[in-house]
Amino acid sequence: MTAIKHALQRDIFTPNDERLLSIVNVCKAGKKKKNCFLCATVTTERPVQVKVVKVKKSDKGDFYKRQIAWALRDLAVVDAKDAIKENPEFDLHFEKIYKWVASSTAEKNAFISCIWKLNQRYLRKKIDFVNVSSQLLEELPKVTEESVPSGENQSVTGGDEEVVDEYQELNAREEQDIEIMMEGCEYAISNAEAFAEKLSRELQVLDGANIQSIMASEKQVNILMKLLDEALKEVDQIELKLSSYEEMLQSVKEQMDQISESNHLIHLSNTNNVKLLSEIEFLVNHMDLAKGHIKALQEGDLASSRGIEACTNAADALLQCMNVALRPGHDMLLAVKQQQQRFSDLRELFARRLASHLNNVFVQQFTQALLQLYNRSYFLSVPGHDQSSTLAQHSVELTLPNHHPFHRDLLRYAKLMEWLKSTDYGKYEGLTKNYMDYLSRLYEREIKDFFEVAKIKMTGTTKESKKFATLPRKESAVKQETESLHGSSGKLTGSTSSLNKLSVQSSGNRRSQSSSLLDMGNMSASDLDVADRTKFDKIFEQVLSELEPLCLAEQDFISKFFKLQQHQSIPGTMAEAEDLDGGTLSRQHNCGTPLPVSSEKDMIRQMMIKIFRCIEPELNNLIALGDKIDSFNSLYMLVKMSHHVWTAQNVDPASFLSTTLGNVLVTVKRNFDKCISNQIRQMEEVKISKKSKVGILPFVAEFEEFAGLAESIFKNAERRGDLDKAYTKLIRGVFVNVEKVANESQKTPRDVVMMENFHHIFATLSRLKISCLEAEKKDAKQKYTDHLQSYVIYSLGQPLEKLNHFFDGVEARVAQGIREEEVSYQLAFNKQELRKVIKEYPGKEVKKGLDNLYKKVDKHLCEEENLLQVVWHSMQDEFIRQYKHFEGLIARCYPGSGVTMEFTIQDILDYCSSIAQSH
Repeated sequence: MTAIKHALQRDIFTPNDERLLSIVNVCKAGKKKKNCFLCATVTTERPVQVKVVKVKKSDKGDFYKRQIAWALRDLAVVDAKDAIKENPEFDLHFEKIYKWVASSTAEKNAFISCIWKLNQRYLRKKIDFVNVSSQLLEELPKVTEESVPSGENQSVTGGDEEVVDEYQELNAREEQDIEIMMEGCEYAISNAEAFAEKLSRELQVLDGANIQSIMASEKQVNILMKLLDEALKEVDQIELKLSSYEEMLQSVKEQMDQISESNHLIHLSNTNNVKLLSEIEFLVNHMDLAKGHIKALQEGDLASSRGIEACTNAADALLQCMNVALRPGHDMLLAVKQQQQRFSDLRELFARRLASHLNNVFVQQFTQALLQLYNRSYFLSVPGHDQSSTLAQHSVELTLPNHHPFHRDLLRYAKLMEWLKSTDYGKYEGLTKNYMDYLSRLYEREIKDFFEVAKIKMTGTTKESKKFATLPRKESAVKQETESLHGSSGKLTGSTSSLNKLSVQSSGNRRSQSSSLLDMGNMSASDLDVADRTKFDKIFEQVLSELEPLCLAEQDFISKFFKLQQHQSIPGTMAEAEDLDGGTLSRQHNCGTPLPVSSEKDMIRQMMIKIFRCIEPELNNLIALGDKIDSFNSLYMLVKMSHHVWTAQNVDPASFLSTTLGNVLVTVKRNFDKCISNQIRQMEEVKISKKSKVGILPFVAEFEEFAGLAESIFKNAERRGDLDKAYTKLIRGVFVNVEKVANESQKTPRDVVMMENFHHIFATLSRLKISCLEAEKKDAKQKYTDHLQSYVIYSLGQPLEKLNHFFDGVEARVAQGIREEEVSYQLAFNKQELRKVIKEYPGKEVKKGLDNLYKKVDKHLCEEENLLQVVWHSMQDEFIRQYKHFEGLIARCYPGSGVTMEFTIQDILDYCSSIAQSH
């Protein structure tokens, strides 16, 4: 270590005018050991600066380098970790805490001791030394830089190392006295020995004078000693008096202690009385129920608004009293137990009264709604009544009954239902089940009657509608329903067998009527006009528009009345939809065990499923009827149902309405796909007559009708993608089956079938401008053009047959290498042979041949597509092209011969025009 100190002093600190006083070999605590040195240094210049410097070896390891330096005045705490046991760890608290581990405990102690000495010598602000042994902090002679030699071997440490001499400067007065003394002796500077001898003599004289003065003052010393003895005697007397006073005060102290103890007992008693009064006031204030509240709970009128408000306030007050947080020990008081029992009895009594009253309100509302329903059903089923006039009268009444008055009356009890839910969940659950039982039967009848009217309006006839002859008379039926709902024993849940039986009978009648409507003969789309389809669209839209607010209003009421929106989760639910009618719920309700549920939304959805369990099957029956009336109705239903599903999902994607409409939409989509598949199958099954011309194929016309109807229905619709997929399937089927029929056609040429039908398809797609069928439109146009050209070439053939054979021979000779102007020298193709062939085709013969050709084309083409003139014009152009070809050969192969055709191009135009006009 000494060699390292010398090296550090020489290489690092001497160039910076610093002296190294102490050094310790350390590494950082808790990290991979990378050794370095902490050095305590002072500067040689004034003012002196004390620093702690961190020095480490370079990466190459051949020299040391200065890494970081801290001023000692910035050091706040030195923590040695343990003042008793040897521990090499210590912390230095600068602006942050630096944790170090020394190579040995001795080095650490020497370094901390040096830091303490430097702090005592140079700093006004003292450093806190924590967990440092007191032996290291002993007061030693202060370190000064002047007392340390300027060599490299000097250091300031404690313990066994050398302690440097102390140096003290002269103050100003001492310097002044020395100067005066030296001025009095002229040789003080020139002869220091003589000056020193003079000072020594004067010092001896002063010492002798001091001794004589001390000996002369012996008398005064004796006097002083006598005075001290007298003072000691006075002190003894004072101590005696103080002792007597202390004895007197001791008795007073005992009396004061007794008084203090008595005051403490009084204060303790007062404190206990205050606490007892506070406890009594707490119990009285929080567990005392007003007489008015008790009377309201026992006898309050639950039918009037004022009575409901009084009962609500009383129930809240009772709940507060029962839920008060008692302090430790209160529950052991007899009065508290009696009051709690009284509250429990009041709660049970009021819960029973409230549940019974609400059950009666449910029954009363159900009875009123049932009477209205029977009035309408009974009016429709009166024997001998004109059904058609009744339906005409009710044709504008395709509406569902409004339950808003019932909801408004029940919502007055919403706070009481919340109270019942929190205090007696069993009764709350029973009321919920009863409400679902009543409402499910009521809504089932209302909705089924509503759908029956919708079906009758869709079919436009009533002779298939079965009368409600099997319904019981309304007075007896309502009475039977009411008795079954009240029950013989007055319990919350009475026997519902008669109500179920009547519901089954009513639903059976309606099912028979629905089946009679569905058994009607299937109507083809051609038998229905646009007005009938529009009528169906309006009825279907009205049905959905009536169902949506009904479901939303009931869901909103359930949420508010049964307080399902107050908490994120509730302790129980009724049960799954399948178990709501079974005995599982009753058994669990009776035993008071709440059913588990994931969230309040699940309970609302399960209640809605139970109440509106008939909506989905009725909608499916209505969709089946509409599809049977006209398969194209599936287009209307797909658009309408998609829109309503989209609207419902925007409100609540997981609601009952959204789920139900989504399920029905799946059925509608299947019917739509089935309609498309049926059309494709009908295309494949088309049979053509062998004796008549084909014309426009039926499925081509049906595709035009389907596309026109679909474009009008799906305008701005959400399910446009489904229609585009259907278009792709249909047009592919149309193309394939047109070609199939054309190949099988015997009466009509294949090109005519292809030409006419693809022309019709191209015209349809051009008119409707269906973006997803742009490629098919181009394909149809190309097929039409190709087959038109093929038919023209095939039908026209070679009207100048001999002339065609002659020029074919001429072209053959030219192809063999004979020059065109030398062809006339061939014996078989000379000018005379050419004139003979031309004379066989005078104008009359040409016109006659064209007339026969026109008649032939007219027999092939159908009138509805009106392509005769187009085909005739194309044949005229093809004939003129052949004529010009013959003239060109004559001009090249027979130059200067003067041979020409006996008719001109103008003659051809006149022939074609006159033929077209004559027919």
